[in-house]
Amino acid sequence: MQKSGVGHVDRAGAKKSRLLHRSLRCTRATEVPQMNHSKTLAQSPSPDMNAAALRILRRLLAGIERQPALRLGDVLLHEFEAHPEYTLIIRDPGLLRRLVLRPDPLLLAEAYFRGTIDIEGDLYTALGLKAHFEKFSLSWRDKLALLRDALMLRVSDQDGLKPSRSLASRVARRFSHRHSRQTDRAAISFHYDVSNAFYGLWLDAERVYSCAYFEAADDTLDKAQQNKLEHICRKLRLQPGDRLLDIGCGWGALVCWAAREHGVRAHGITLSQQQLDYARERIRSEGLQDLVTVELRDYRDLEGTAVFDKVSSIGMFEHVGLANLPAYYAVVQRVLRPGGLFLNHGITHDEEGWNRTVATEFINRYVFPDGELDCVSNIQLGMERSGFEIHDVEGLRPHYALTLRHWVQRLEARRDEALQEVDEVTFRIWRLYMAACALEFEAGGTGIYQILASKRDDGRWPVPLTRRDLYSGTTPSKPMTVREK
Repeated sequence: MQKSGVGHVDRAGAKKSRLLHRSLRCTRATEVPQMNHSKTLAQSPSPDMNAAALRILRRLLAGIERQPALRLGDVLLHEFEAHPEYTLIIRDPGLLRRLVLRPDPLLLAEAYFRGTIDIEGDLYTALGLKAHFEKFSLSWRDKLALLRDALMLRVSDQDGLKPSRSLASRVARRFSHRHSRQTDRAAISFHYDVSNAFYGLWLDAERVYSCAYFEAADDTLDKAQQNKLEHICRKLRLQPGDRLLDIGCGWGALVCWAAREHGVRAHGITLSQQQLDYARERIRSEGLQDLVTVELRDYRDLEGTAVFDKVSSIGMFEHVGLANLPAYYAVVQRVLRPGGLFLNHGITHDEEGWNRTVATEFINRYVFPDGELDCVSNIQLGMERSGFEIHDVEGLRPHYALTLRHWVQRLEARRDEALQEVDEVTFRIWRLYMAACALEFEAGGTGIYQILASKRDDGRWPVPLTRRDLYSGTTPSKPMTVREK
C-alpha cells in the first residue's frame, strides 16, 4: 500500500481546514467561559433572597423522584430528605431567573461546566435532572407567579446563562453534517487532540477508547479491554501473515495487539495527529516496525483494491455521517479481498436518524462535532445493500455502561492530574458527558454492536459453521465452506 500521508487537499481547502480547526478548538475558551467563583455571591444572600430562591427551586423541582438538598452558595436552603443522595449548589442566583423563563437542560449543563452550579454527592442521581427538565414546563401563570421572586435575585458578573450561540455553534451550523475531508479532520482533532496525557489518566494500559468486554462484572478495566482486543481478533479469525486494516486506529491498541498476539501485518489510519504520534512511538518501543504501520489518512483516500484480508472499524463509523455510510462501505468493499472479513463496531441509537434532541445537541456542541448515530437495523441494511453478508451481530450495551463508569471513576480519582492537562471546564464536560452516557446505555436509549460481515465471494462461507471457536481457545486453521468449489 502506497503511503502519501494525508489525502489530497488544494490550498484553498487546506486554508479552510485550518480556519475550521481553529474555530472548533477555541470552543473550550469561548463557548463556556472559565469559572471564577470569586465573582459569584460576593455578598451573603439575604433571608428574603434565600426564601425567594427556595420557592423557585421547589417549583422547578416539583415532581422529581429523588429530591436533593439545596444550597445557595454556602447557605443550606432545604433538605427534602434526612440523607439526600446529592446536594445541588447554586453559586449564582441569576441562574434561577433564567430557569424560570426557560427551564432548559442545556442551560443546567452549561452552568455546571462553568461552576455556576455544582453537585456534591452522587452525580448519577443528579443527572436525573436532565430527564426531569426535558419534560418540565411552566405555564405563563406559573412564570408570572415566580417573576417577583426571580427579580429579587442578584445577578453576578457571570450573567448570560443561556445555551450558547457563540462561535463553535455557528461553525457547527455552517458545516453541519457536510462531512468533507476538512470538516471531518477538524471534528476528529477537536475531540481526540485534547491531550494524550489526559486520556492516559483514565483509559486502560492499552489505551483503548471504546467499549470494553467484561467476562465478569468485577473484571478490571485493563483486563476487560484486553478481553475486547482478543475478542475482535478471534472474530476476525486472524492468522499469521493476514493483512489487517484498522480504520480509526486511535492510539494503536488493536494493530499492536493483532501483530504481537496473532502475527498479522497491520495498518492503521487516523485523523488525529496526537494519536498518530503516540501510535508511532508505541510501535517503535514495542519493536513492531516490521509488522505495524500507521498513517494520517482519511478513509476516503485509501489506495488499492483487494489489499487487505481483514478490516476492522472500532468506534469510528459514528463520525462518518449517515449520508456518507454507503461511500464508507464502498471503500471497505474495494480494499477488502473477496471473502475477507469486516468487523464494524459502533454505537447505535434507539431511533432512526439523528434527530435534534437535548442529548444530540449537547454531544454535537461539546463532544463530537458532526457525530451521527442510527438504529442497528438500518446499519445492517446499509451493509447488506453494499454487498456484505452478515455473519454475526453482538450487542454490548451493558459492557459500555460498565466501561463508562470505570472511566468516570478513574477520571475523578485523578482530578488534580487532569487539571494539569486541561482546564476545569473541559474536565467538567468530560465528567458529565461520560456519566450521562453511562446512564443512557443502562437505560437502553443507546446501544453498541459488533457486526461481523464478509465481502461476498460466490457463495463461499468464510467463517466456521458455529461460533464455538470464539470461546474454545482454538481458531480453525482455515475457514469452512458450505460447498466444494
